[in-house]
Amino acid sequence: MERRMMKFPLLLLQTQFFLLSFLLIVASLADDDSIPLNDDVLGLIVFKSSLHSGSSELESWNEDDTSPCAWRFIKCNPRNGRVSELSLDGLGLSGKIGRGLEKLQDLKVLSLANNNFTGNISPELALLNGLEKLNLSMNHIDGSIPASLANMSSIQFLDLSYNSLSGPLPENLFRTWKSLRFISLASNFLEGPFPTSLSECTDLNHLNLSNNHFSGDPNFKEMFQSLTRLRTLDLSNNELSGELPFGISALHNLKEISLQGNHFSGSLPADIGFCPHLSRVELNGNFFSGRIPDSVQQLNELRVLSATHNFLNGDFPQWIDKLSSLEYLDLSGNNLQGSIPSSIGEMKSLQYLSLSNNRLSGIIPHSISSCSSLSSIQLKGNAFNGSIPEGLFELGLDEIDLSRNQLTGPIPKGSTKLLDSLEVLDLSGNNLSGVIPSDMGLYVKLRYLNMSLNNFESEIPPELGHCKNLTVLDLRDSALTGSIPRDICDSGSLRILQLDENSLIGPFPSEIDNCSSLFLLSLSHNNITGPIPKSISSLKKLKILKLEFNQLTGEIPQDLGRLENLLSVNVSHNQLIGKLPDGGIFPNLDRSALEGNLGICSPLLRGPCKMSAAKPLVLNPFAYGNHHGGDIPSDGSSDNIMGFRRRRFLSVSAIIAISAAAAIAIGVIIITLINASVRRRLAFINDALESMCSSSNRSGSVVAGKLIFFDSKSSPDWITTSLESMLNKATEVGGGVFGTVYRASLGDEGRVVAVKKLITSNIVECPEDFDREVRTLGKANHQNIISLRGYYWTPQLQFIVSDFAPGGSLQAKLHERHPTSAPLNWASRFKIILGTARGLAYLHHSFRPPIIHYNIKPSNILLDDHMNPKISDYGLARLVTKLDKHVLSNRFQNALGYVAPELACQNLRVSEKCDVFGFGVLILEIVTGRRPVEYGEDNVVILSDHVRVLLDQGNVLDCVDPSLESYHEEEVLPVLKLALVCTSQIPSSRPSMEEVVQILQVIKTASPQREASF
Repeated sequence: MERRMMKFPLLLLQTQFFLLSFLLIVASLADDDSIPLNDDVLGLIVFKSSLHSGSSELESWNEDDTSPCAWRFIKCNPRNGRVSELSLDGLGLSGKIGRGLEKLQDLKVLSLANNNFTGNISPELALLNGLEKLNLSMNHIDGSIPASLANMSSIQFLDLSYNSLSGPLPENLFRTWKSLRFISLASNFLEGPFPTSLSECTDLNHLNLSNNHFSGDPNFKEMFQSLTRLRTLDLSNNELSGELPFGISALHNLKEISLQGNHFSGSLPADIGFCPHLSRVELNGNFFSGRIPDSVQQLNELRVLSATHNFLNGDFPQWIDKLSSLEYLDLSGNNLQGSIPSSIGEMKSLQYLSLSNNRLSGIIPHSISSCSSLSSIQLKGNAFNGSIPEGLFELGLDEIDLSRNQLTGPIPKGSTKLLDSLEVLDLSGNNLSGVIPSDMGLYVKLRYLNMSLNNFESEIPPELGHCKNLTVLDLRDSALTGSIPRDICDSGSLRILQLDENSLIGPFPSEIDNCSSLFLLSLSHNNITGPIPKSISSLKKLKILKLEFNQLTGEIPQDLGRLENLLSVNVSHNQLIGKLPDGGIFPNLDRSALEGNLGICSPLLRGPCKMSAAKPLVLNPFAYGNHHGGDIPSDGSSDNIMGFRRRRFLSVSAIIAISAAAAIAIGVIIITLINASVRRRLAFINDALESMCSSSNRSGSVVAGKLIFFDSKSSPDWITTSLESMLNKATEVGGGVFGTVYRASLGDEGRVVAVKKLITSNIVECPEDFDREVRTLGKANHQNIISLRGYYWTPQLQFIVSDFAPGGSLQAKLHERHPTSAPLNWASRFKIILGTARGLAYLHHSFRPPIIHYNIKPSNILLDDHMNPKISDYGLARLVTKLDKHVLSNRFQNALGYVAPELACQNLRVSEKCDVFGFGVLILEIVTGRRPVEYGEDNVVILSDHVRVLLDQGNVLDCVDPSLESYHEEEVLPVLKLALVCTSQIPSSRPSMEEVVQILQVIKTASPQREASF
């Protein structure tokens, strides 16, 4: 009652305000009877009054004007002077789409895209009977789509994508939309079946209903075959099922069809090749089976064919060369058999080829080297035999992955084009032989090299140390001989070095300190001799050290105990002796990491403890001159002899001390000269970089020191004037590996954004590079990721501006919840899991190359007011490539428990599967309410292992968060099982994020009950 009484005066004041405004307008018009009352001015002023920010963009909207035709963002019909177009895209406007717009009765175009509008779609928009284009995309509008919109019979273009709309579509929504040409409802939370009235839109050209929860069998035969003018059809990432019927050729104008991420099954339509204009076909992540229809070869305009992760079988099409326009072919993750035809060389336009994880066999045809446009070839996980075609290494490829096949013979030498282009080379798991080509040290862009599990029987070429961008070198179990090259780390960029299970001999190179970026070093199961060099103690980023089963001698350097980041050490089965280092991880090593040595001193070992004590220096007084010479006192007294010996001993000691001091002085001088030379070189390089950046700035492409917004023509320079007042503890809302996050309100607009101040100490980066990378990330636009809106750059200061999530982080909801606040219910938790999965799937599968997060954890999952998850911090490692030398050493430490094994120790290929592992741990954390790693007094609990044990015992539900008062067992159990699959130690055993989304949608659909709040 009190709330109602408080609302009543407010409503009265609002009513009086509108009446007063109306009377003032009427009074002003009464002085001149020739001027009619302008509804357009009144309607726009009322609309403007409902906005909460961005009003500065609408300063030209003056209620005293008799016509709005001179206002910004307004276009009028020249015949009658009425408003015909209102376009306010990307102005940062917020508030609700209020009343007033219904006054614009001649309005043809209404576009409010890419703003911050909230609330529901006003049913009064249906009063705009003449509206032809309505664009409300990329806002925060929620609620259902009102059925009254069906009255907009003139509508031709409708875009409501990237909002939070929910519920089913009204059955009669499309009944009167005879003129509709374009409709996009993508990236919302719409559900239920498609209305049958959709078949009434016979003039429809573009239909995009992707990334929703639509379900059921869409009944293509009855619903879609009447849409004969359809050109693009996107139903991807929904919960649709059923078979695609024959007769799809009725859509003969179709250019693009995207059905990935659903539950479609059965065979592909045999007549799909009779849609002659098809240029893109995407069928990934469904249950399609059977053969690829022969009619596909008739698609002369086809550029993209992707059908990964289905159950397609039969022989690989021998007519594939008929697709002369094909640029992108991905049929990985199926059951295709047979061989690749030699005619594939006729595909001159082919740029991307992936046939991985099928059952293909035979040789890789030499004619493939004729595919002159090819940039990526992925054939892993098949049964190809024979040698690698030499011509393949003559192309300008970015990626070659031929791993896990049966290839033999040598590695071809690379051409000049390949040396300049190749970034990823994976030939592991074959039976290759011969020598590793020394020209691999000339690959200027090579960052990942894996040739493990082969039979080279050659030495490691020292030239590999010259690959300046190489970060991963994996030569495990490749029958390598000889010693470890001393300059293998000359580039300084190597982070993972694995030389396990070879026949390497010789000493452990003391030059290992050149590997300053190394965090995984594994030399186990070789014949390396000599001591562990003390220089290894300078590897501050080292996390994993594996030296077991060698012939190392001496003591473990004590300084190794000072490496704070070292997480795992194994020196077992060597010939080491002496005391273990006091600090770091060494006091916590178990027996298996130390056993099998000669005499390491540890209470865990039963063997003898041998100390390597230094022998005292003994000087023979008779070593210089004759024993009977005149230098010895003639009286032979013991006192005289001892005095002589004392004088001789002091004299030799003085000589040694003087010699040592001279040597040290000479060494200091030499080192000083070297350091000065290095500093001059570094200064020259930095000056050159700054000069290059400055010259590029003068060219005018990017202006340093200005805030750049992607969605606005003008960018306020607020950051230079209010920096001191903004960046303080009061506005700080969080932080992470890459910097501190602040909540900011932009200038007079009041637009609330999140500003991340990047850690950029002593980093020199050209603004063009920074601008290009951040704009690439800025193109990511999905309801479950935080959108990047702009940036600020100077050589000393760099910011990233993004949307602000008012609901805080998942970390706060799970682990920092106040005792008086309610815990997350199961519906909210499932919603967060599914939304996060969709966001990751978008990053992985909507970009080439995919955007990999590497750091999925609750603090990077933000929430809006409706508990919708939004992934933050994606792509920042790619955004500032030089930043990782300052912060990546902390990334895995800060994300302990979320890190995939291949990132932390095993060095399998770094791919999207790293995010899948982190997502699996995130699921377990959401369901159990526990942290991924918990430390007790006597033990350490790894959450994934704990849940796996409970599952094996049949008590897995015992791990569910006790604060969950109720939940659906039929949902929780499969979700936990999915999490354990995602956290598999073997990356290839983990599903893709598209598959994860699909599984979660099945779990949701199969549940007999759903909470209303979901």
